Amino acid sequence: MAAMKNQLHPATLAAQAAGYVDPATGGLTPPVQPSTTYARRPDYDLTAPGFIYGRDDSNIVRIAEAALAKLEGAEAALLFPSGMAAIAALFRTVPGGSAVVIQSGIYWGTTKWAREFCARRDIRLVEVDAADAGQLRDAVAGVKPCLVWIETPSNPWLKIVNVAEAAKSAHQAGALLAVDSTAATPILSHPLMLGADIVMHSATKAINGHSDVLAGVLLTDKTTHPVWQAIAADRHDAGAVLGPFEAWLLLRGMRTLALRVQRMSENAMATARFLDDHPAVEAVWYPGLAGHPGHELAKAQMAGGFGGLMSFLVQGGAKEALAVCGRLRVIHRATSLGGVESLIEHRFTVEPQGNGIPPNLLRLSVGIEHVDDLVADLDQALA
Repeated sequence: MAAMKNQLHPATLAAQAAGYVDPATGGLTPPVQPSTTYARRPDYDLTAPGFIYGRDDSNIVRIAEAALAKLEGAEAALLFPSGMAAIAALFRTVPGGSAVVIQSGIYWGTTKWAREFCARRDIRLVEVDAADAGQLRDAVAGVKPCLVWIETPSNPWLKIVNVAEAAKSAHQAGALLAVDSTAATPILSHPLMLGADIVMHSATKAINGHSDVLAGVLLTDKTTHPVWQAIAADRHDAGAVLGPFEAWLLLRGMRTLALRVQRMSENAMATARFLDDHPAVEAVWYPGLAGHPGHELAKAQMAGGFGGLMSFLVQGGAKEALAVCGRLRVIHRATSLGGVESLIEHRFTVEPQGNGIPPNLLRLSVGIEHVDDLVADLDQALA
């Protein structure tokens, strides 16, 4: 990915924590201040201006947010204690009685929460296959929503949405476009540059990359917009904040983000090609494959690779797919994605049936292990 807005490349920004140097000591690693409250002088002025209470005034959280904003090419970032907390903060800005359009077939946690929240608030919720730009345009024009939510690449279907076209459709209807870019990471894609208004990452995933921190982030280049102001106020008032130790771990994990994403993308590409040629595999959904319906669009929107997430269909049904999972020795059977370790999930078991998930689908998050070991593990499991 080229440098953005005359800045350094994302790999450099990540490795150097966006250029952080501790002003007190010159340390290149930021310190952790765990205090939840801050002292005042005898005249009751703040000892350190801008530091009153830990809910909003954590220096390490601010440092991590600044680094993420530079990585994404955003003006500002707000960290939350999980990706779902970040999503909830955005959706809570939608007024009752209005409308929201969201992409169908995305992360189940988002869909479930949005359905229940919109039902409670009397918000009309329209779900549409946003990978079809025409369907999305018609749906947005038909209901005039406040918010359009897309996810690209989507989880677990690996669909690719044209962000620029989605932004055009949303803005023509007076809506904001929010993009869940978790699977792409700020290394491979920058939706704000394509016209999105808000980007969300589950920082639990590749941004942290070590399966030891829960975090979410919202980013924007429209900090004066009333919706962004409302999100910031909601985070403060509701207390949906990230702790200082989690922020420090997140920042540490972020330093190797570019290297990890490069390795994950290379491993995933080789793994997808292996699976695509295997007689025990019915289909592979990975945007890096030339046969993927969103391949050309993914090439245009994702510079430097296609990420580490894919899904594939085992020949047979749920029984055969679960048997493949059970035989794996290197790849872990667990729910998540974007970590240094490769994980596999039988989505039909995890997600409620009736959502259209094929019973023979296995979702694979490819890590940074040696690709020969991953391919050999899949080969023996599929044999």
